Amino acid sequence: MRTLIAILLVLAPAVARAQMKKPDWSKTQIKATKVAGSVYMLEGTGDFNGGNIGALVGPDGIVIVDSKFAELAPKVQAALKTVGDKPVKYVINTHFHGDHTNGNIVFGKTATIIAHDNSRKRILEAGVSMDGKTPAPPAALPIITFDNEVEVHLDGEDIRAIHFPASHTDTDVVVWFTKANVVHMGDDFFNGLYPFIDVEHGGSVKGYIAAVNAVLGKIPADAKIIPGHGPLSNVPELKAFVAMLEESSGVVEAGIKAGKSADQIKSEKLLAKYDDKWGHGFLKTDDFVEQLYRDLSRK
Repeated sequence: MRTLIAILLVLAPAVARAQMKKPDWSKTQIKATKVAGSVYMLEGTGDFNGGNIGALVGPDGIVIVDSKFAELAPKVQAALKTVGDKPVKYVINTHFHGDHTNGNIVFGKTATIIAHDNSRKRILEAGVSMDGKTPAPPAALPIITFDNEVEVHLDGEDIRAIHFPASHTDTDVVVWFTKANVVHMGDDFFNGLYPFIDVEHGGSVKGYIAAVNAVLGKIPADAKIIPGHGPLSNVPELKAFVAMLEESSGVVEAGIKAGKSADQIKSEKLLAKYDDKWGHGFLKTDDFVEQLYRDLSRK
């Protein structure tokens, strides 16, 4: 995770420094919004509070997808109590980054954590804290891991977690609540934001695009989509997201083939048309150019 912070410091210094400051958790509010069937999305407001949580709520117990930060666990639990009275039975991690797994510290004491094989390896190496220095306590570690795909059957729902290698990281899974027709993309989808692609931990621009297109090829056109960050979404918005990635990476790759530097591509404002829609997150357009250039120019 130290590498992640170093990358963020290069790409978006002001925001990265702000995110490393301890947030004021008292300002964070967590609310549960029904998506479809018995599936809910838990999102936070206030300071940076981690990735969106998906939750299956029913008589057999609760399954949550991702766990935000441990400090927010009481607020997550309170939000869950507004939609159900059963405890969290399973936690599925979409990938290893701390803003999606730090809450494992709390939920893992009573629930079973499921993740990709590589997530457990990465968590053992870097922990679940954003500093990348704090070892993960045993409760935070995935207990059940898998290679390509795993299914969980609970509350009348069939949940499929599918691994997509070399996308946001090498640990990412997309979670599909098949009966409710809801898909949690983790950080393979930043809705309305430029995505961060963690090349240092196995991610790649082309692998990211391939993963999103693969998901689009599997899910129905009317699926509801929970992104890793950003508001609840749908298939047309996911298609717009991958179209932006394909077009922008194509522009940068063409610039690389023409012998242009990253600074030249930035100065020529070749991705300026994406500013208004995608450039208001922690990555601005010049940051995004830098990220694309670094990966696409690798030999």
